Amino acid sequence: MRLVIYSMLLLLIAIQYPLWLGKGGWFKVYEMERQLELQQAKNSLLSLRNAKLTGDVKDLKDGTRAIEERARVEHGMIKEGEFFVQILPTEKSAANAADGVKPVITKQ
Repeated sequence: MRLVIYSMLLLLIAIQYPLWLGKGGWFKVYEMERQLELQQAKNSLLSLRNAKLTGDVKDLKDGTRAIEERARVEHGMIKEGEFFVQILPTEKSAANAADGVKPVITKQ
């Protein structure tokens, strides 16, 4: 009788091995699901970036606002009839900026 019980127990363990540790076992499935979730998160971020870049390309092809913005920001260009005004910080605000404190701008 013991031989039958031990052989059944051995067969049960032999059947369980592929379920847990085999090629399509639970551990592999769990790992693959985790990798799938990470890849889906990356894909969603990349699709948002692609949508933004598509909008930029469309604006550069069709409109002039993006070109003007890049010219102003990257090259410091201004339109005819416009004036460039640069406000230099005072000594007090420069000291605050050095300390990491941002000045508060209020409207009167």
